[in-house]
Amino acid sequence: MSIFKRLRDLTMSNLNALIEKAEDPIKLTDQYLRDMQDDLEEAEKAVAAQIALEKKFKVLYEEQEALAKKREEQAHVAAQAKNIDLARRALEEKKAAEQKVAEYKAGYEKNKLAADNLRDQLTEMKKQITELKNKRETLVARVNAAKAQKTINQAMSGLGNSSAMSGLKRMEEKALQMEAEAEASGELYKKETSLDEEIAKLSKDQQVEDELAALMKKYEG
Repeated sequence: MSIFKRLRDLTMSNLNALIEKAEDPIKLTDQYLRDMQDDLEEAEKAVAAQIALEKKFKVLYEEQEALAKKREEQAHVAAQAKNIDLARRALEEKKAAEQKVAEYKAGYEKNKLAADNLRDQLTEMKKQITELKNKRETLVARVNAAKAQKTINQAMSGLGNSSAMSGLKRMEEKALQMEAEAEASGELYKKETSLDEEIAKLSKDQQVEDELAALMKKYEG
């Protein structure tokens, strides 16, 4: 079984479909991000362990390669010294080392292939996490825009209903009434002021007439 559960069972395409259907897509996305982050941590540990195995087998087969080469050289030295038993032992250990080289090298190649596959899967998982994080930012912007639009629509709907319109109409009528009353009081004030002025004018005219009569009387006869 693959250690990358969500990478195996949940591709970005079907995750996108789930997000589109979710009542709260941001919460769903955040939950999958947390799950994938947990899986990523587990995957990184597994990859590290696999790489350690790869390196271990590499060291083992390289050690046996070096030992086989060394025993071959020692066999030549023993043969030159006419020491047949020592030469035979060197060649036997060389053969055993070569067998281990083949065994350990096969283990190295197998574990390297597994490590390379896990590296690729880990890279893919990181790519999907980055893609999901980017999608989350887009979702946040879309959700916030939708909420704002909904608020505006509700406000506009409230302004357009009959209750609101009738209230506005009553306010308009009240304003017109107040304006009419203000204009009427202004006309009344004008009339009252005009009457006062007429009386004052009559009084002023009478004073002039009285003064003129007194002046003319002084020069009679």
